[in-house]
Amino acid sequence: MRVLVTGAGGHLGRAVLERLRDDGISVRPTSRRPRGGSDVEWVVADLATGDGLAEAVTGMDAVLHLASSPRGRTHQVDVLGTRRLVVAAGAAGVRHLVYISIVGVDRVPIPYYRHKFAAEQVIAAGPVPWSVLRATQFPQFLDDLLAASARMGPVIGDRAVLAQPVDPGEVAARLAARLVAGPLGGIEEYGGPQVLRFDEAVRAWREARGSHRPLLPVRIPGRLGRELRAGGLVTEALPRGVRTWADHLADTYGGPGRK
Repeated sequence: MRVLVTGAGGHLGRAVLERLRDDGISVRPTSRRPRGGSDVEWVVADLATGDGLAEAVTGMDAVLHLASSPRGRTHQVDVLGTRRLVVAAGAAGVRHLVYISIVGVDRVPIPYYRHKFAAEQVIAAGPVPWSVLRATQFPQFLDDLLAASARMGPVIGDRAVLAQPVDPGEVAARLAARLVAGPLGGIEEYGGPQVLRFDEAVRAWREARGSHRPLLPVRIPGRLGRELRAGGLVTEALPRGVRTWADHLADTYGGPGRK
C-alpha cells in the first residue's frame, strides 16, 4: 500500500509516519516547502492553492489527510483545500481517504470546529471512499493551554469543563489500523482513557510541575460553555487509548516538583 500523508510535519504527522513505516506501509509525506535529508519521498503540495496536489496523489492507493490550519487561512486550507485534495484523489483513482477530525466538531460552537465539520462533509460527498476519525484533544494541547493561562499568574479556566486527553501515538496507531481495514464510509470517534474535569487536570498539572499557582475559576458563558461542561469534547466510544494525563505529565516533567 502506498499512502500520501498530508500534514506530515506536524506532531501527529511525525507519529503517523513512524507508525506507518513500522507497519511496512510505503509513505509519501507532503510539505508546502521542499524538504531534504530524509529517507522518505517528501513531495511539495499546497492545499491553499492546489499546487502540486495532482502530482502528489498520482500512484497512491490511499490518502491520510492530517493537514489543517487552526489559525488563519482555515477556510482556505481546511475546507477549500480538502475539496481540492478530494477532487485530485478522485481523478487519480485513490481508493481510500482517511481524515483526522476532532470530537465535538458537530456540537461545540468554535469557528475552527465549524471548518473541520465542513471538511468532513466535503469528504463524505466526494468520489473517494472515505473514513473519518474524530479524536479527542492531545495532552500536549492541554499542557500548552495551562502553561499559557498561568503565564501571568493564576491558572484561569472553567473548572467544570470536561476533557479526555488522548496520546497522539495511539491516534496514529488507530489511523494506521483504519487504513488497513479499508473505507468505513462513516465517522469513528477515539478518545483517551479518562474523562477529567478542568480542575482535576489543573491539580495534577500543578503537582507535576511543583507549581503553587492557584486556579482562578471563570465560567465560560453561553452555548459554548454549556457544551464544554456537558461533555462536548469527550466521547464514550470504545476502544479507548491507554495512556493517561498522568503518564504525559510524568514523561514531560519527570515527577512532582521537577519544574
